[in-house]
Amino acid sequence: MISKEEVKKLATLSRIDLGDDEATKLAGEIDSILAYVGQINEAEVGTDAYVVGPHNVMREDIPSHERGEHTKDILKVAPKSENDYVVVKKIL
Repeated sequence: MISKEEVKKLATLSRIDLGDDEATKLAGEIDSILAYVGQINEAEVGTDAYVVGPHNVMREDIPSHERGEHTKDILKVAPKSENDYVVVKKIL
């Protein structure tokens, strides 16, 4: 259980101004959060748990359409285009 003084110390380290009422309220909320997160310790994990090492889960990079297939459609709705490119405002 976290005390009001510990909450005030954390607030000071975080450069947050807290009153006594707020510190008391936060102490209760932090206890609730820690109890909720602490439920992970109660999870049953057998010794036969399957542990997977790092592996690639990415798909092959295969084009799904032909190059330029959508260019004309995009250029039709663009406010301004030039030489098959969308013209945008220069930002420096």
